[in-house]
Amino acid sequence: MKRVFILLIAVAALGSMGWFGIHAFGGADPLASVPIPIKGPENLPDTPAEWRGRIDYRALDQQLSALAQRPEMAGLAVAVVEDGELRFVRTYGVADASTGAPVTPQTLFRWASVSKTATGALAGALANDGAVDLNRPISQWRTSLRLPGGAEERVTLEDVLAQRTGLTKNAYDEKLEEGQSPQLLRASLAAAPLQCEPGTCHTYQNIAFDAANEILARAANEPFADAVEDRFFRPLGMVSAGYGMERLTGARDWAKPHRGTQVRPVKEAYWRVPAAAGVESDIVDFATWMQAMMGNRPDVLPAAVLQLAHQPRVRTEPLYGSALRQTISDASYALGWRNFTYGGHRLAGHSGAVSGYRATMIFEPATRTGVVALWNSDWGFPFRIPFAAIDSYHKREDARWLDLSELPPAAGGAAGPGPTTVTLKK
Repeated sequence: MKRVFILLIAVAALGSMGWFGIHAFGGADPLASVPIPIKGPENLPDTPAEWRGRIDYRALDQQLSALAQRPEMAGLAVAVVEDGELRFVRTYGVADASTGAPVTPQTLFRWASVSKTATGALAGALANDGAVDLNRPISQWRTSLRLPGGAEERVTLEDVLAQRTGLTKNAYDEKLEEGQSPQLLRASLAAAPLQCEPGTCHTYQNIAFDAANEILARAANEPFADAVEDRFFRPLGMVSAGYGMERLTGARDWAKPHRGTQVRPVKEAYWRVPAAAGVESDIVDFATWMQAMMGNRPDVLPAAVLQLAHQPRVRTEPLYGSALRQTISDASYALGWRNFTYGGHRLAGHSGAVSGYRATMIFEPATRTGVVALWNSDWGFPFRIPFAAIDSYHKREDARWLDLSELPPAAGGAAGPGPTTVTLKK
């Protein structure tokens, strides 16, 4: 009995050390360096023998393999959830072209603007708790955001999260990229040009959106990043997911930003607006987040919270560019969240872009089927991946989203942007 008692104490101590490791080292130090394992190895569907479902995963894998060979690409990680279950995980290419280090299921990438979905979820959760009033004017919070004509007196937190500030698109992003303080930039937005009357139209923002970082931190009574991690990422078992440049670049396995075959410097700018673009994770945890957004984890994200976060607030222009743009209709924005119709199917999610990284999470709520993809280059073509998978799920035979024959030849170096290149701003 004494030995059993000692063993139980040791197991409890190891569990506590794992929890302590997260909270003590998960901020400045990357979770990838925590010495005590806190989640066992995943039995991932990463081989053809494990790919089962309506989607033709072997064909998808062949298309992704060919895509990863393009000179515009470096590395790529893709996961597919079909009918609510993780059915496909695959990685391609390199995390670092200078060393040849391959992308693995544990490689960390940036979410870029997909981070806004976590911000919207936190706002929805705090509103559901009664800790936040989404309709309260932002002037009543201690926030640095100022708007032309004193519009902060009537623009609400919901307006900020739904991108209804009225500011011209991506206002002052270039100044953020030059290294200027986001707090000072938010204050100086009082002199920025307007695209429409505040509260009346959708105009996409990063600096203004990050006022949520200040507001939600006060409502949660802890730093914004800690609030998201403690409320969502840790309970969901997303131990690779978190915020901060040092957390990414200090990890053992992380994807370096690339332009073609060249590794590019890591740029800190958008980590300084964490509510807008601050998250990084591996592909498996990214898929876990999508499953939670589908409603698979009501213990962490109840239906009432998802309804608050995902309910459309304002109509938007069609997403993406070129051919994809022509197939999308009825687009709207919620709280850091997009909804739109494609091929008669209602889809949801978000995509993102920062220097050297792209990310997308698109799924069909009705079937709980969708795709997450992360890649470490500036090329927009892979934004097509979710649409190829959804077409396969619905047995649409005429879709050719990943047909590379329409692109310029890959030989002789990186191809220039062709007419089919998909573009996305942040």
